[in-house]
This record gives sequence, C-alpha cells and structure tokens, in this order.
Amino acid sequence: MLMMKKSQYVFLTTGLLLLLFSQLYAQNAQPDYKNSSLPISVRVKDLVSHMTLKEKVRQMDMYSGQNSGQKQLSSNKGLTIQQFEKIIGDEGIGAIHDYYPQSAKLTNELQQYVTKHTRLGIPILFIEEGLHDYGGKGSTVFPQSIGLSSTWDPPLVKKVGHAIASEARAHGVDMLLCPVLGIAREPRWGRVEETYGEDPYLDSEMGLAMVEGLQGKTLSSNSSVIAEPKHFAAHSIPEGGLNTSPALIGKRELESDFLPVFKKAFVQGGAMGVMSAYSETDGIPNTANHWLLTTMLRQRWGFKGFVLSDLGALHMLQSTHKVAATEEDAIREAVKAGLNMQFYDYSHQSYQDDLIDLVHTGQLSMHTINERVCDILRVKFMLGLFDHPYINTDLVSKVFHSQNHQQLALKAARESITLLKNEHNLLPLKKNLRRIVVFGPSANVPRLGEYTQPDPVKISVLQEIKKEVGSRTKIYDAKGTSIMAQDVNLKSSSSKRLLQQIKRADVAIYVGGDNNQMDGEGHDVASLQLPEGQKQLLKAAHATGTPIVAVLENGRPYAINWIKQHIPAILECWYPGERGSEAIANVLFGDYNPGGKLPITFPKSVGQIPVYYDYKPSARPKNYVNLDSKPLFPFGYGLSYTTFSFSDLKVQPKKSGPEATYTVTADVKNTGNRAGDEVAQLYIDDEVSSVTTPVEALKGFHRVHLQPGQTKTVTFKLTPQKLHLLNRDFHWVVEPGVFKVMVGGNSQDVISSTFKVTPISQ
Repeated sequence: MLMMKKSQYVFLTTGLLLLLFSQLYAQNAQPDYKNSSLPISVRVKDLVSHMTLKEKVRQMDMYSGQNSGQKQLSSNKGLTIQQFEKIIGDEGIGAIHDYYPQSAKLTNELQQYVTKHTRLGIPILFIEEGLHDYGGKGSTVFPQSIGLSSTWDPPLVKKVGHAIASEARAHGVDMLLCPVLGIAREPRWGRVEETYGEDPYLDSEMGLAMVEGLQGKTLSSNSSVIAEPKHFAAHSIPEGGLNTSPALIGKRELESDFLPVFKKAFVQGGAMGVMSAYSETDGIPNTANHWLLTTMLRQRWGFKGFVLSDLGALHMLQSTHKVAATEEDAIREAVKAGLNMQFYDYSHQSYQDDLIDLVHTGQLSMHTINERVCDILRVKFMLGLFDHPYINTDLVSKVFHSQNHQQLALKAARESITLLKNEHNLLPLKKNLRRIVVFGPSANVPRLGEYTQPDPVKISVLQEIKKEVGSRTKIYDAKGTSIMAQDVNLKSSSSKRLLQQIKRADVAIYVGGDNNQMDGEGHDVASLQLPEGQKQLLKAAHATGTPIVAVLENGRPYAINWIKQHIPAILECWYPGERGSEAIANVLFGDYNPGGKLPITFPKSVGQIPVYYDYKPSARPKNYVNLDSKPLFPFGYGLSYTTFSFSDLKVQPKKSGPEATYTVTADVKNTGNRAGDEVAQLYIDDEVSSVTTPVEALKGFHRVHLQPGQTKTVTFKLTPQKLHLLNRDFHWVVEPGVFKVMVGGNSQDVISSTFKVTPISQ
C-alpha cells in the first residue's frame, strides 16, 4: 500500500467533507417556493415543479365548509382535526367556502394542519360571501349594492369595501365573492338589488371603488381580501328576467356596455378573482367560453388571478346547456376555456379523477393544468399565506362590528336614501306632532336584503321614529297587511281601527316594499306592481284625508304609478342595512337632508321594458297605444329639502383632435334655505357616428355639499376613453364630429353645450 503524502491526504479529506456537507445541504436546503425574498413568479414556478398531478387537481377544487364539517371544529358538534385530516389527506385542497368561522382560531387550526402536515404545506384559501357585509354572524350590515350605488359616492363605497374586508380577514377569510358588476337592464330579474344599477359608467366607478376597498393597498394586509367580480358576463340581462336564462345580446353590446365594467375592475382595480356566470351569451355558456375567459380576460386585460365557476355553472354545461355529453366533457371544456376551480358541482373524487384521466388520455395537457394551478397559487402567495398563514386572533375585537363601522353604515344608509316626491314640502316632519301612525308590513320588520349574515342587528323604522319624536307625540302602529298579501279585509276590526287612527293622525307613515321572498336570487317576477294588498291598504289610508309618507324598502324598481300620483311624499330606501331604520328616521324628521339619486330607471309598466335611459335613437320613436314611453322616474333622479340650479356650462377646448382631453365645467348653486347634497351628472351624445350610440351616456359625476346660497364649480374631464366607440371593424376609436355635453341633477333636467372633435389632419 502506497503511503499518501500529507498534502494529498488533506486534499482528499477536504473533498470528502465538502461532498458530505453538500449532500447534507441538498437534503436540508429550503426550496425556492419557501424563500420569501424571491419574486412570487419564481416561487410559483418552483412550487408547481414539486407538485404531483394529484396535488395539482386538489388545488383546483373547492370544498364546502358545511358539508365537510370544518364548521365549528372546536365545538362538540363539529369534526375534529383528526376527522379533517382524513378529508385533506397528504395532498391538501385549494379552497373552502360556506365555513364562516366564529373566530380566527378556527381558520388558524386548519391552516396549521395543512401547512405542517401535508407534503408541501400549501395553505387553504378561505372564500365567503361579502356583498354588503361579511357573511359571518355578527358582522356590520351595510346597504345593499343598489343602495350603495344610490349614494353616487365612490370614496364612501371604497370605505365600505375596506370595512367588509377587515371584518372578513380578521376571521381568517381571504376572499369574498363580490362585487356583482352586471348592468341591471332587466328589473324583473331578482338579483337587481345586488347590482350597482343600469349604467356602465356608474357601475364601473362603484365596482372599482368596492374592489379597491376590498383589496386595499396590498393583499397581504390583515385588512385586505381578494375581490371576485361576478357574474362574468352579461348575466344581468336574462331572457324574460328569469335567472340563468340566456343573454340575448350581440357582441357589440357585450363589448361596448357590459365588459367595460369588468375591465375597469381588473385593469385599473387589479381584482384577482372572477366568477364565471352559469348563463349563456350568444349561444356559448360563459363557463366554457374561451373568448371570455382567456382571450378577453387574460390576453387583452392581463388578468393574473383565477376563475371560479358559479355554483352549478360547471354541471349546467352537461345538464342544462347540453354542450357536454358527460361530466368529463364538461370539465374538459371549462378548464380549456380558462376555468381554474369548481364550486363543488361534482363530487370531489369524480372531479379530481376526471382531471387526472383527462391528462393521462391527452385531452388536457399538463401545460394547461400547470397554468390553472399557477393562477391559484399566485393569489395565495400575494395574500402572504405561505409566509404568514395565521391571523392575529385579537383583530376581531378591534374591527368586528366596530363603532367606526357602524357609523360608516349609518352614513352610507343616509346617503343612499332618495326622495322621489315631496308635495307641498310635507317632509321633513316636525318632531312635536300630536299623533303619528306608523303602519305597513315593514314598519316593525327591518328589511336588509339578500346575502345578509344570519341574525343581524334588527332595529325597525317604528323603533327609530319613537326615538326621534318628543314624549308628547302619540304613536299608533299596525302592520295592516302582510308584505305579499294580494287582498286586505278592510272591514275587519283591526283594519277599521287602523283607518280610524290614521284619520285622527297629523300624518301617517307607510313602510312597505318587498322582502327576500319577492326579491333576490331565484325570485324573479312577471309583474312590477307591488302586491295588491299593499296598494289596497294605501288607497284606504289615502281616503281618510290624512297626509301620508310612503317609505319603500325594496330591491328592484317598481311601477308605483298610483303611489306617485296620490301619495304626497315618497322615500326610496332600497335595503339600507342595519343602521337603515335610523337613517330613515333622520330623513323623515329633518336631521339629515336626503341627496341620493336613482341608479336605475323606474318604469310605469312592465310593458315598457327595457326602459333604461341610455337607449339607442330608434328605440323610442313614439308612444304605445295605451301608454307613453317615458319612465315614471328617470335615471339619476332624486330630490332634496333644498333646491339647486346649474349654470355657466363651458367646454374647453371647443375644437380639437381625437387624442385631446376636454374639460367641462359648470356652476352648481344651492338656491334653497337648507344645506344639502347635489349630484352633478355629466352626459354626452355623439351626434353622428359610424355605429349607433345612446341618446345620452353618463361620463362623469360629483356629489357636492352646498350651504344655502353657495355656488361651486364642478369640473369633469372627457378623456379619449370616454368618447370612443367600437366601430364597424370592432376597433375602439374616437371619431371626428360634434358631441353634445349635458350637465344636470338627473338624466332629463340638464343644460347643454357642444364641442367638436376634428380629424387628425386638422
């Protein structure tokens, strides 16, 4: 055996040690996806490279918090962590919905299990409802969306979104299924209340504000959640007003009116979720529409989030739309089109097995699966779940149903109330009236609207009126009729007693409208009349000669022709949230001057539908034989306890090219004797164009507060994006020609001017 030189021995020993250390480092080195200093794109790519196909399809699946038992894990009735372990296994899951944990302790327990005991430690995404409140018990309930839009106050809506997000995230919830960005052009549809109204511009501004409020400055904040605009797309104009029916519109209307609302939420607002609608547009179901989910959403708008199908949408490809013969066909078509995650339509076992089989048989590529999974993981990284999966359990006590949020709910409710009529200045009422009757089916039953957390704070209009008036005022209250009654026995002893009390009163306040059995998802109507029982009761009360105030809480516009003609004062309150009754009482007795404006047109008859204000020039050339074509109340309408005037409308420049930005100014003056809010609204009309355009279209608005006699100048900017149209070649262009500019307090009462867009050569 040859003797080694000392230097050779040292070299060999060092080499062996280096090899040993490198092997140990390789075994213990942290993978890139766990390195918080690396870019998210690098971490996502690395994580996917470590995942098995089974782990990937698990991420593409959402589990029910009710059916799977994750609810109440710490209670005796719920599943234990050991039982949850059997559901999750070693592969983890993508998301949980319908969980609504009572505290962050519960979500932390589940996150701790998946991050510590699954192979790759991928956190769960907790997804819940949050349309106008976080859907968990005890949250702050704000006005329903249609009411929020009636404020015409995007900064306020942004604050509401942030409040909802902070209450949700404090419980460990990461994503909320909102806002609804459908344009409500079909008032028979039950989900009108969930929308921001009928106008593309107003809806886009309100939707953007809500998205920015929900997502905050950074998604990893403890007060931010993922926003998921829905239902993509054109779901809000179903045939016959029936939920899930086809949207019978052309591609031009889809791109010109319906898609821009979503585009602003994604491109400008950065929304990271989207829900595909279960309806169809132009013959193609939205959940299997590659043009919508990939070409438009991802390629043109640069969307980097993920697509979740609406509940039932995936299955409907097979069962209803008949574009898929089997479950596998439905899954393949949807995933190829751009779907990332199912809403537990199919059983978890069959859905995941089908995805695996589709890859093995070559019907879905691994590249497509990887793309879909990357979108989901990207969102989880952006939320900070890989680095900070647990929520501080003390947050709930600081933000949940906080005093600040309740005051915000009151402010939103006040701003949402719209005064539709005030004959002889009946309102505001004096607080020292001798006798007041409060009656109607909603007088002592608060109406909060759909998608409201269970057992919310319930304070009625009657209770708040009692707080407003002095002790000398006698208040008589009676239901009078159920909200859905089609007939009222006016000869009954209770009806006679009520009418006698109304006759003796100084004023009677009727509180009615609709409820969750008449309105909301799956509650579509064939008539836009209030139930006959309510009308009968109002007519009998009117016959007593006592002045009556009608307070309406509802989710859609009704054809209240008789009420408008005979009742001297009308308040449209929509579903005003948990502080809504207080806001109504404040308005009734003058503590707050109403300034809300209608975000949707009120028809005179269901036969007028569609009746939205931004119709095409040929849409209403004349009246019906038995009715005119004018609305009952126009879009943007709303009165005040003071009066306003508009003057000195100017446009600068008066003539310029298609790339110019035009500045529009007008003076708004409070001509009454009370301080109040007015919403200055800017409309345009492209007088001659290559394709037909609306007779007027909203392009700007400002809610301004004015003291008596005060004048403010409002300024609007008309950018090229506000003047463009989709031409015959489907290109967005600003065409040369004359534009009419209109400014006023609603879509009908306006002052006007013009400016000219010249060809580029000029």
